[in-house]
Amino acid sequence: MLENLQATAEAWPFLVQGLWVTIQLTVMGSALALVLALILGLMAGASNKALAIPGRIIIEFFRGTSLVVQLFFIFFVLPQFGLELPGMFVGVLALGLNYGAYCAEVVRGSIASVPQGQWEATTALSMSPVHRMRRVIFPQAWALMIPSLASLLVHLLKGTAIVSVILLRDFTFYLDQLTRQTDTFWAYAAVGLVGYFILALILTLFMNALEARAKNRLGRGPSLREILSPTPTNKDALSTAGGGV
Repeated sequence: MLENLQATAEAWPFLVQGLWVTIQLTVMGSALALVLALILGLMAGASNKALAIPGRIIIEFFRGTSLVVQLFFIFFVLPQFGLELPGMFVGVLALGLNYGAYCAEVVRGSIASVPQGQWEATTALSMSPVHRMRRVIFPQAWALMIPSLASLLVHLLKGTAIVSVILLRDFTFYLDQLTRQTDTFWAYAAVGLVGYFILALILTLFMNALEARAKNRLGRGPSLREILSPTPTNKDALSTAGGGV
């Protein structure tokens, strides 16, 4: 036990360095995935077949092929055609493309889940398609899609572990190095699982905060300030008083 702690302390600067690489991959990969999800989700859900069909094909292609194969193709195959990309860029691109396709389906489904009455109301108000989507439809769809997006982004975080196969020195890469100085259980369980769990917890709390804010803007829940407040709000006090009468 003491030897494991000592070896972990010596390897700590490298573990932090790898953790920082994992965080960068997660943040940039998530940003790219969300941008692609919005574009492809809107394309796939469009009534115009010229947009819907290409969007559907792109989504199914990246959902239907392995992330590892996509990573290998970008890193090892593209250089044979003269396109050599940095390892970090390759990792972000592969994660963004793969998980962006999954997120796009969430976007499409959430937009389709907005009640038909909302669509009809925007038509009655003679809103343009862009104004209708920006002001009425998408804010409601955004609140619906956040829980599913949160799960997919946590999966993206865990998916960053495979970038070590293209020699990118992330958290998993240095955990593997740690196994040479400690036992495997200590490196992967005591250090690795805890590290990824903390990152996933932070990401989940952030997405929960976004969901609370989105619902509050629609008048469907308390604000984030009210949730974090240690004192009850006026609404809570009134409901408590009403329940006691």
